[in-house]
Amino acid sequence: MKKLLLPLLLLLTTIIQAQDAKTIHFNAILVDTHNDALSNQLITKVDLSKRQTIGNLDLPRAKEGGLDVQVFSIWCGAEHGKGNAFNYANREIDSLYALIKRNPGKMVLARNVSDIEKAVKKGQFVGMIGVEGGHMIEDRMDYIDALAKRGMRYITLTWNNSTSWATSAADEVHHKDSLVKAGHVGLSDYGKQIVHHLNDLGVMVDISHVGEQTFYDVIATTSKPVIASHSCAYTLDPNQRNMKDDQLKALAKNGGVVFVNFYSGFVDSTYMRKQAKFLRIHHAELDSLSKLYHDHDLAVIKLATLHKEEADQVRPPLSMLIKHIDYIAKLIGVDHVGIGSDFDGSESFPQEMDDVSDYPKITEELVKLHYSEKDIDKILGGNFLRVLKANTGK
Repeated sequence: MKKLLLPLLLLLTTIIQAQDAKTIHFNAILVDTHNDALSNQLITKVDLSKRQTIGNLDLPRAKEGGLDVQVFSIWCGAEHGKGNAFNYANREIDSLYALIKRNPGKMVLARNVSDIEKAVKKGQFVGMIGVEGGHMIEDRMDYIDALAKRGMRYITLTWNNSTSWATSAADEVHHKDSLVKAGHVGLSDYGKQIVHHLNDLGVMVDISHVGEQTFYDVIATTSKPVIASHSCAYTLDPNQRNMKDDQLKALAKNGGVVFVNFYSGFVDSTYMRKQAKFLRIHHAELDSLSKLYHDHDLAVIKLATLHKEEADQVRPPLSMLIKHIDYIAKLIGVDHVGIGSDFDGSESFPQEMDDVSDYPKITEELVKLHYSEKDIDKILGGNFLRVLKANTGK
């Protein structure tokens, strides 16, 4: 009889946990701080208000996943320099405004916590703006003002490319000697002025992508909590884009939050090697797709969909992503970790994380790890609301 009872009890526990997780998930305000759908949309021309077969986000799937607030990344590459990058940013913001206009009563633009809470209460999907890459302000303070006026709520000080006033993680790791020779490592005096100006405007300073020296210069300069909009733990995956333990501790002391990135390369230290092999095998097809899309990253994403079973074998398990959330929460406290998927900005995410409709699986895993409802609420969105309010004042 005991042999029969044990499996039954385990099954009953699993069912109860799943029910609890669903209730917790859909009662929480879920915020994702980083998605690149808008920059892709300029190429694919898809309508994100309708269900799509490509990409990781659209409004129907967001509803299924319980996603309440999406901070859309406004991004362009380093090839878009002065005279172009700022205009490119505005084109993407225009596309967000157009999406909201096509969905009256269903979607709104938010600038602060009050806006978010009002919209969620009405069952409206919330769009917000994060600018990924300081090069998009083209070294001009008035461009910061213009973007803030349009709704920019954070700016990532650098992308992979450095600016004249802040050095990136990629450059600090791979081109440190040339930076030192040029006398420019970290945040310049003008960069510090930019941080102060962002603080005054209530725009969050995002340190994802910046180099270690820039990070510590920002921490020493800012008067308000900062964020890492899409980064993971360096201890679990020693990638230049991930944050070391001392950085995480400094971020927590500042009152900031790190929003965990879902990209397989930042989650799993073995991914890059496995992915390189996959791309070598299909290099001819990848070349053709790159010519078709005029975008290498989109070509890689399409290649993965064409060889889904093979590409899935390269992806890390969901448990690895959960380990990053759990590791950070245990190291610096549950008040300092959140969700920053990088959906639509990468070619691979952990197994079971195919798009925004899969977010409930994260809550299920956190329940299994015995996180309380209060702590799960913080991870899913409460921490974002706190740090946003600390910057905007409302």
